[in-house]
Parts: sequence; structure tokens; C-alpha cells
Amino acid sequence: MPELPTTPRGAATRRRILDAATEEFARHGIAGARIERIIAAASTNKAQAYGYFGNKEGLFDAVVVDCVERSTNAIPFDVEDLPGWAVSLYDQNLHQPGLARLIAWIRLEQHPTGRWFDSSQHEHKLTAITQAQAAGKLRPGDPFDLLTMVIAMASAWSPASGVYTATADEPEADHQRRRALLHDCVARAVAP
Repeated sequence: MPELPTTPRGAATRRRILDAATEEFARHGIAGARIERIIAAASTNKAQAYGYFGNKEGLFDAVVVDCVERSTNAIPFDVEDLPGWAVSLYDQNLHQPGLARLIAWIRLEQHPTGRWFDSSQHEHKLTAITQAQAAGKLRPGDPFDLLTMVIAMASAWSPASGVYTATADEPEADHQRRRALLHDCVARAVAP
């Protein structure tokens, strides 16, 4: 990937491109996204976009990494309360559905199977899970698989769901019911 901009102006341009591309890719996927719409929305040009990201696929990859990092940093991980963390992920999906849409596009257009999630970005979570397992606080098993299961449960009503997508404008009672169910199911699933 090309080098990241080092000036504040370059960083601001890069941020505008990422934000515009996030909207475009979430809405249209990789194949349907248009660089022309991205650069127009970001008030920049193709040379800058390609200079920062290489090509459309590089831009898409950068968008996914950016969204995962922002989502991860927005919700503090608490191995002592995985059910509460899952509920926070549910809420994150409600109010920022773009990441779930991007993940759906990844599965449709790039990687329909396999491990596309970069576990190295979440090594602290996997280490915390391993330590909690060793202390008898969580069920045994592969820490990555356990984390993946909790994330999947939290995403059951996300835009990536094949059954039902919850939206923020639904009655709060529906969200409270789902949060309670999710909390209980995760608690049971991770119990030693």
C-alpha cells in the first residue's frame, strides 16, 4: 500500500476519501462502487485517491481496516463481561451499520469463505480470553473461535443477517428484548 500522508492536510484528504469510500462501498459493494462518486464526495481527485490507496481494491481494504479499527476502539473489550460487550456490539451495529454491510460485500465479492478477519489486530482480546479460560472463567476452546461466536451472536440482527435486520428507528422495547436475549445467550455460551 502507498505511504500514508504525513501532513495535516494530507491526513485530512485521506480521511475525506475514506469517509466517502465507506459510504460508497457500503451502499454499492466493490463492483458497484465508482471512484468518480468517491472523489466527488471527498472533494479530491483520482491522482490523490490512487496515490494514497493504490487502486479501488486497495481503497476498499483500507476502508474495511479503518471501520474495524474505529468500531473496535469505540467499544472497550471486557473479557469479564463478554455478554455486555456483545450487547455493545449490537448497539454499534444499530447506529453504524456500514461495517456490517462492508462485511457482507466482502463475503459476496471477495472472500466467501475462510478467515478474512485479521486476528493480529485483536491479539489483546485473544490473550485476555486465553487467560480467562486458564483461570476457569470461560469455556475451553480456541479463543479465536470463541471471539468469532460472540461477534456473530451480536451481529444476528445486523445488516449482514440473512434473517432480519434491526434498525435504530424500531421501538426501544424491541431492542431491549433483543439485548436481554443476547446477553443471556452469550453468558450461557461462554460459561465454563
